[in-house]
Parts: sequence; C-alpha cells; structure tokens
Amino acid sequence: MNLPEVLTELKALANPAVARRMERFGLPSEGSLGISAPHLHALAKKIGTDQNLSLQLWKTGIRDAQTLAALIGDPALVTDSQMERWIKDVDSWGTCDACCGCLFVYSPLALKKAFQWCEDEREFVKRAGFVLMAEAAIHRKELADSAFRPMLRAIRKGSTDERNFVRKAVNWALRQIGKRNLRLNKLAIAEGEKIRNIDSRAARWIAADALRELRSVQVQRRLQKWEQKSRMR
Repeated sequence: MNLPEVLTELKALANPAVARRMERFGLPSEGSLGISAPHLHALAKKIGTDQNLSLQLWKTGIRDAQTLAALIGDPALVTDSQMERWIKDVDSWGTCDACCGCLFVYSPLALKKAFQWCEDEREFVKRAGFVLMAEAAIHRKELADSAFRPMLRAIRKGSTDERNFVRKAVNWALRQIGKRNLRLNKLAIAEGEKIRNIDSRAARWIAADALRELRSVQVQRRLQKWEQKSRMR
C-alpha cells in the first residue's frame, strides 16, 4: 500500500467520539482521528512491515498515522537519527509508548537510548527512556540480568520526578524488571526499599506501588514456577 491509500483507510476509520473519549486518559484529541487500537493493529497486519511507508506516515503529524508508523516500521532499519527525530515530535504518552513498545524496543539501539533518554529533562523523552526499560524487560527475552541492573540505578535517580507521565513510567520500569525473574525480583525489591526512603512524594508513591506488586503472592508464585521450569530444561 502507498501513503494515499493508507490515509484513505485511516480517514474511513476515523471516529471523533473515540478521539474525545481519549482526552479522559490524557490523550489530546487535536490531531487525532480517533481510531481504536484494534483497528490500527488490523491495518498494520494488512500492510506488513514497510519502513519507507512508516517514515512517510510519521511525517503526516496525524497521531493515528504515527502510531501506525510505529506498528509497521522495521526495527532493524531504525537509525539513531530517526529515533531522535521521532521522540522530539512526541507530545503524548500514547504516541511515546507506541514508538517504544512497538518499534524502538526491538532496535539494537534500544538500551543505549533508554539510558540516554532517561537523563533528558523533556517530559516525554524522559518517559520514553523508562518505557524502553519496561518494554525491554517484557519483550527482550534474550537479554541477561546484567542488562537490567544498571537500569535499577537509573530508576532510583529518576524516581523524584513529580511529573505524572514520568513517574508512572519509572514505576512501570521498576515493576517490569522485578517481574522478569526471581533474581531481578529481589534486586528490584531492594531498590524499591531505597527509593521509599527518599524524601520525595513521587519516590514514595513509586516504591509503595511497585513493592506491593513485586511482593504479592501472585507474582512470587509465578516467578517460582518459572524458576522451576527453567531448572527442568
């Protein structure tokens, strides 16, 4: 499919009511067609991986088109300059998370950008750094524990940021790393205890929420089962 054909399909799927409802979740309706995630994923599946079309869609500035761009991009072809251009354009948590969770996390540059962006003071760039950490913990099964230990230190450093979209991403990263396996669970809990002792409202919330989940019976039971299965292999 070419760009005009995809834009025609996107406009046919537009739903202003959905766009207005998205505002309740902190997603701006301006520049959005109001297309639901299932419809975008279905269209992405129809298109398949197409890096050139992905780049063209991003340039339209339409949020739904930019989400689709993340869904059909080729992580093997994503460059450092592309990641920087895109993240500079991001102005909502939805587009930020789509870029990080659907495309950037699978790039060989993912970890480099996670550590670089989590030090940035721009709200959605900083969020992207921690979202990449969370998404790497979920999707990058080949990564060793050693890849995540430095992330825990970065999470502690970022835990005092009071901005809602940043602190939620910091919390998410801590929880996902701590749910990866028992070893990282113990390290994440220890880090959570350090964060809880920081004199910061954001840090206390991040720690309390993460520790509650990481110590829960459900998480501990699941991690124990995974550990037992891995020993049997």
